[in-house]
Amino acid sequence: MRNMPDRPAVLVREVGPRDGLQNSRAIMPTEAKLHWIAAMAGAGLREIDVASFVPPTAMPQMADAAEVVRAVRQRHPSVRAVALAPNLRGAQNAAAAGAQTLVIPVSASEAHSRSNVRRSRVEQVHAFRGIVEWARSLGEAAPRIEAGISTAFGCSLQGMVPEEEVVALAAELAEAGADVVALADTLGYATPAQVRRLVRAVRGVVGAERFGNLHLHDTMGTGLANVLAALEEGVRGFDAALGGLGGCPFAPGSVGNINTEDLVYLLESEGFDTGVDLAALIAAREPLRAGLPGEPLSGRVAAAGIPRTFQPARRAA
Repeated sequence: MRNMPDRPAVLVREVGPRDGLQNSRAIMPTEAKLHWIAAMAGAGLREIDVASFVPPTAMPQMADAAEVVRAVRQRHPSVRAVALAPNLRGAQNAAAAGAQTLVIPVSASEAHSRSNVRRSRVEQVHAFRGIVEWARSLGEAAPRIEAGISTAFGCSLQGMVPEEEVVALAAELAEAGADVVALADTLGYATPAQVRRLVRAVRGVVGAERFGNLHLHDTMGTGLANVLAALEEGVRGFDAALGGLGGCPFAPGSVGNINTEDLVYLLESEGFDTGVDLAALIAAREPLRAGLPGEPLSGRVAAAGIPRTFQPARRAA
């Protein structure tokens, strides 16, 4: 990868406060969340997925979603506040709180769609169209609408998800008006060869400018290998969670996201500029531990320490 002539910036979107906490056993207090988010913002992360706008009865970890989004917008103007919303009401509540990007989940797997949003895939695409129409009515105040195709690389409920169905779904969501179309390996089943094929095919139908972050989990230990495969295909944005937190409560077997610290180490070592201070990012594990004691954290770089041989990418002047 060091021999690549083009070594541009890569966007690392932190999803721990949303994807990470939604699968945690305990509920992190609001102020503890904000302290943790502040530490990650201070480390240089420019996009943070901070909340999910779902009923508190379904996900009590997100009962303070609006409060968290408002505080992040007020305290960290340089950070783009991202939130997940599964339906129009959630999207409206997220936008009212100040979320700048709304991730609308649309499952490639029919079984996961019914488990996750209680709708068929066709019904969720229809709901997505309604969200886009509402957002367009807001004019310049509209948040960015991102279609997140979950279970794009396989599903624990359904099994294989045909790649041609994923590509067709991506094209349909782009036609429906998505600002961004992103692929999620919800179960962490993807392999590098599969990542190359599907990224290439989906970028071909939605366009490189509309292809969003790749959302990877590390269930099978192939997460960072999949990052390298995606980089070779031109992907320049990845989701990750500090400490490797995360997983989908509605997809049995879904475990943690790729680890943000390890991802930043890999990207910077390969010459890609993330804009993130790795030492400060590792230090952000402390407010996470304080706010969520007992929750297991992963991370090879945090465990071993930053190697003395580490050479971060050259920062742009």
